[in-house]
Amino acid sequence: MLPCYHTVKGYGEQELIIQKSRFIAHIQRVETEEKAQEFIQEIKKKHKDATHNCSAYLIGEHDLIQKANDDGEPSGTAGVPILEVLKKKKLKDTAVVVTRYFGGIKLGAGGLIRAYGKATSEGIGATGVVERKLVKVIGTSIDYTFLGKVENELRSSSYQIKDMHYLDAVEIETYIELENMQNFKEWIIDLTNGQGIITEKEEVYLETLL
Repeated sequence: MLPCYHTVKGYGEQELIIQKSRFIAHIQRVETEEKAQEFIQEIKKKHKDATHNCSAYLIGEHDLIQKANDDGEPSGTAGVPILEVLKKKKLKDTAVVVTRYFGGIKLGAGGLIRAYGKATSEGIGATGVVERKLVKVIGTSIDYTFLGKVENELRSSSYQIKDMHYLDAVEIETYIELENMQNFKEWIIDLTNGQGIITEKEEVYLETLL
């Protein structure tokens, strides 16, 4: 699992007019090629009367799955420019379909490359990009006498609380960045006079909108 990577927030779209042609960028986060293909077919069905529905996607930790489709535009003028924007922005697990309704003015190869690239960039901007960072969930079990002190210190720190469980003792679950694990453990031990019981749990991704 990658310690950190960027992807799109979710689904988004953006429309622009270039030389009387309508370009509609549809953006979606996808984690498998099957999901990417489903998304492309869904947009094609929605815009079946469009002149072109050009697409590209980039999937996997190491970008092993890369596809681009010009859907009838001159070779290399649509799908590849879309894919290049994804690479330039270093996005992972992202699919894009740019729908074009021809407006009567031919753009030429250079014009098409610029148009599909611009539509993709603006679509991504409208959708939003997130940073996904791998963190560890740490459970801290404490006696109720420590609850006020530990909770207050946690909430005024940079650490993020995931959940709190009120049982025989209180367990506070906290998201901790992997590089901060040792510091956090020492901090908790100090706060609880060595009486806090620390348990390492699952690793998850935390998302931050960029």
